[in-house]
Amino acid sequence: MANTKQPEMKEPGPSDNQLLDFKKSNKTEQLTTGFGRPISERTTVVTVGPRGPLLLQDFHYIEDTQRFDRERIPERVVHAKGGGAFGVFEATDDISDICKSAVFKKGTKTRMLARFSTVAGESGSADTVRDPRGFALKFYTDEGLWDMVCNNTPIFFVRDPFLFQMFIHSQKRNPETHLKDPNMVWDFFANTPQATHQFLFLYSDRGVPDGFRHMHGYSSHTFKMVNAKDEFVWVKFHFRCDQGIKNIDPARAKVLAGEQPDYALADLYNAIAKKDYPSWTLYLQVFTHEQAQKMSFNPFDLTKVVSQKEFPLRRVGKMTLNENPENYFAQIEQAAFSPAHMPPGIEASPDKMLQGRLFSYADTHLHRLGTNYLQIPVNNPETNKHVKVCTYQRDGAMQVGDNFGGRPNYYQNTFHGPEVSDRSKHLEHATFESGLAARHEANDDDNYSQPRVFYQKVLDDRGRAHLIQNIVEHLQQCTDKDIIRRSVAVFANVDNDFGKQLATKLKVELPSK
Repeated sequence: MANTKQPEMKEPGPSDNQLLDFKKSNKTEQLTTGFGRPISERTTVVTVGPRGPLLLQDFHYIEDTQRFDRERIPERVVHAKGGGAFGVFEATDDISDICKSAVFKKGTKTRMLARFSTVAGESGSADTVRDPRGFALKFYTDEGLWDMVCNNTPIFFVRDPFLFQMFIHSQKRNPETHLKDPNMVWDFFANTPQATHQFLFLYSDRGVPDGFRHMHGYSSHTFKMVNAKDEFVWVKFHFRCDQGIKNIDPARAKVLAGEQPDYALADLYNAIAKKDYPSWTLYLQVFTHEQAQKMSFNPFDLTKVVSQKEFPLRRVGKMTLNENPENYFAQIEQAAFSPAHMPPGIEASPDKMLQGRLFSYADTHLHRLGTNYLQIPVNNPETNKHVKVCTYQRDGAMQVGDNFGGRPNYYQNTFHGPEVSDRSKHLEHATFESGLAARHEANDDDNYSQPRVFYQKVLDDRGRAHLIQNIVEHLQQCTDKDIIRRSVAVFANVDNDFGKQLATKLKVELPSK
C-alpha cells in the first residue's frame, strides 16, 4: 500500500527570504578577480577557436578554479554540525567577593558569540538526532578572550582524557563499512561503566532538544575563581534557558532528520531575524576547597554532578543572542573556542578532562585554521577595542597583521618591548598539588550512585518509561547479543527493576548477582 502521508511542511521564515532581503537593500557591483581586476566576461573560458583547447593564460579561470578547489577547510572532528549567533552578556549581580574578572563587574556588558552543535555527526548531518549538544561561548572581554566550552549536559561520558578519542571513535563510522554501527556504540558503553550517568541523560527526553534555543548549557567541568584578595573557590557554570526546556518527540525527530535536517539551525536564525531573541541566565554553584575535600566523591570528576540542594545556584548575569552572522563560514565555521582562554580571575581545576582539553582544543585550531587563527576577525581578542595584543610570537602561515612591526622579538630586552606591568594583578593563583606521578586507575570510582538518583528521583514515571523505550529501540539494533546482555547488566547496577525491564524487552538474561 502506498504511503499517502504528506511530509511536514514548514512555514517560510526569514531564512527563506534572505536573498530577497539582500536584493532589496543592495545594488549590483562590478565583478572582479580576486586581485581586484574588473572582469568583462564570466561565462566562457579563453580557447583556441570556438572548439579549441583552453589556454593557461586565462588566469581569470585558473584563479577561480584554484580558489574553488580550496574552499573547504577540515571540518571539526567533533561538533562539526552547528549554528551560532552573536549577542551580549550583562553582569547583573555582584560576585566580586569570589571573582575579580572584569567581565563580571556588575553592569558590564560584553559582546559575545555562541555556537551550538551536535557532537558525533558530520557537517551535513541532521541536527535533530539523539546526541549531546555543544554549547560553546566566546566573550570578547576587556581582559582578552574568555571561551566557555559547554555542553547541554552537566556530565560527560568519560572522566579520563585518554578515553576521549576512543569514545568519539565508537560514535563515528565503522572503519570498513563506513556506516554508523550500534555494536561500536554499545560495546564501548558495556566496557566503560563510567559512561552510565551520561547515557541515562542522553537516552532521556533531553537527548533530543527542540532546536538550540530550548536547552540549558553547563560547564560540566569545575573551575577555579579568584577574587582581588587572591582568595579562591571552586565553581560550576550553569546557563539556564529563559525560553524553557523543550524536547522533540523521537518519532518527529526522525521525520525532521529526513525532511528538515537543518531544523535547529533554521530555528535559531529565524527567531533572531524576527527579533525573538533567545536568552540564558548564568548561575554559579560555589564551594570552597574545604567543602570539596569533604565530598564523598571527586568534585573534579566529569561524570559527577554537585548537588544543587547542598550548593544552590547563585545568579550572575544574562546572555542574549540578538545578531545573526553575516557570513556563516567566516563567523561560525571559522570560530575557534578553547577552554584555555580564560581572563584573570577564572582558572582551571584539576579535572583531568579539562586539563586534556586545555591542550587539545587550541591544538585542533592550529591544524584546522592555521598558526595565526587568532587573527581571524571572529577569533581576534582585539574585537574589543580595549584589548591590545602584545606578544613575542611571530611569523607563521597567513600572518595578516603587521607582525608587530619592528618591535623586539625576544624577552627580556631594553628596547621598549612588551613588559609585565602589574605582576600581582595578573599572576595566576598558586595551587599546591602533590602525589605519586602515575597512571591512577579511576574506572570503578562509583559509577552508579548518581545515575541511580537520576533514574529514581529526577525522572518521573513517564520519563523512566521513555528512557527504557529509547534505550531498547537503539540497543536492539546490535547484532552481537553479548553486547546487549552486557549493556543491560550495567544498567541493572543502577536499578534492578530498570535492568529487568530492559532484559525482558530485549529478550536477554540478566547475570545472577
